[in-house]
Amino acid sequence: MSNILKSTALVLLAALSANGYAQQNPPTDPEIAAIVLTANQVDVDAGQLATAHAQAKDVKEFAQLMIQDHRSVNEAAVALAHKLNLKPEENPTSRSLKQGGQDNLASLNALKGRAFDKAYVDHEVAYHEAVLGAVDKTLIPNAHNQELKALLLKARPTFAAHLEHARQIQRELSNGND
Repeated sequence: MSNILKSTALVLLAALSANGYAQQNPPTDPEIAAIVLTANQVDVDAGQLATAHAQAKDVKEFAQLMIQDHRSVNEAAVALAHKLNLKPEENPTSRSLKQGGQDNLASLNALKGRAFDKAYVDHEVAYHEAVLGAVDKTLIPNAHNQELKALLLKARPTFAAHLEHARQIQRELSNGND
């Protein structure tokens, strides 16, 4: 993994870590909503870039799946927020996620071909690991509204499947299989 991607993954892990911001100031439901929306949008944005620039068919297909699934989660989150009259509130974690997503897009834009594919997939592995950790250690435990908690619980298996899929593609790229 490149240094840029390692630092982006570390920023995401720190931003979402139960040992950092969340432990001192557990996120509120409006903050959790903003984190969920931002985290999903970051993956949609990266997926859109990857569908345009990836070389390997598996990577393009994975990117399209990321767009589809993360848009779906965001649509459900927006509908739930509207139903609950819950206005998402930006917070240090959502801002960090947004900045990390922008940094990732900038680093990916500098790459082409196989290097792009590998960097995109490596980032997806690190990103989904961080998101799953946040869902399990911070977001679900701190969600007060049961419907918000249920949405997170429902989305979790999709995020876990994305991680396994990304790891599989990562192994194939490492073995020279496109």
